[in-house]
Amino acid sequence: MATAHIQAAKRTASGVLLSEVETEQVSWLWRGWLALGKLSVMDGDPGLGKSATVLDIAARVSTGSAFPDGSHNEVGPGGVVILSAEDALSDTIKPRLEAAGADLERIASLSMLPDGSGHERLLSIPEDLVHLEAEIERMEAKLVIVDPLVAFFSKKVDSHKDQDVRRALAPLAAVADRTGTAVQLVRHLSKGEGKNPVYRGGGSIGIIGAARIGALVAKDPKDEERRVLAPVKNNLAVHPKSLLYTLEEAPNGAVRVVWAGESEYSASELLQSVRPDRADARREAEDFLLSLLSDGPVPKAQVEEEAKAANISESTLRRAKTSLGVIPERENAVGGERGTGRWVWKLPATGATDRGVQLHDVQGAQR
Repeated sequence: MATAHIQAAKRTASGVLLSEVETEQVSWLWRGWLALGKLSVMDGDPGLGKSATVLDIAARVSTGSAFPDGSHNEVGPGGVVILSAEDALSDTIKPRLEAAGADLERIASLSMLPDGSGHERLLSIPEDLVHLEAEIERMEAKLVIVDPLVAFFSKKVDSHKDQDVRRALAPLAAVADRTGTAVQLVRHLSKGEGKNPVYRGGGSIGIIGAARIGALVAKDPKDEERRVLAPVKNNLAVHPKSLLYTLEEAPNGAVRVVWAGESEYSASELLQSVRPDRADARREAEDFLLSLLSDGPVPKAQVEEEAKAANISESTLRRAKTSLGVIPERENAVGGERGTGRWVWKLPATGATDRGVQLHDVQGAQR
């Protein structure tokens, strides 16, 4: 019987011989940091200048200028499409781009779309990617910035669930591949206590998993006025050198990035100097549980697995479980027999805690 199945498989399907695959070299926008046709992610705590940094890079792309490490811009002047959910165009994004010497004719914003009732809503990933792809083609864009990524996930996407994230980012990666555009995703760091930078970005591990390149922005341990941009992950080349920069006020009053050469610090060393606040970590774990359990009971093993992927420690998860009043319950036990069935976690029957209401209000406003 097994032989018959194998024979049938031989008749209906076959693999691809690698000898028949045409070899291609990686095309770089910024060698080591941004690859054309690929997703990259930049992580960092709020207030460290992530948004100013990506706008500085956008300005260089728009004019064809050299990149912060002095490397040549190999593609020349190109268009840029910006998706920003936190900064206003008029008083923040445009002034910062002007301070960085950008060619504003080559840069467009596509954060909002009409909702059909005379109002606007945030562009949604993956549902609205057809609009993003059209804008990339219109602008002949070489760079897309999504800042921050989680704000643009659709309401169907739980950023803590690996499967949800991968299903949302796979179509975005396909858009990058078809258009040959580098896509820079921006995230905040989680409040977890881990020192491995791959696991410290907010949301599911699936985000950094989908990206081919990852970077971290952190304070220089020797000088709090300086920032370090350090490589975290690179599936396409060796890690570039970490880079130093400072933030200053430009003549127009906007924040401007001033690059200051290479840094000796790796991403892991930078995280060792960061001490997360315990209360903030618990609140992040509470938000994680509220989101994960909002649709009903979830197996305890799944909760623990997804919490680990979100860089939430066991002790922090337990504290959040207690503060929210999460109920552990055995499900599908056979006649009450000990050891049968499985344990699930669920939210209290009253609905949600005050923090739960606040969380969903914020999520609804973002969408």
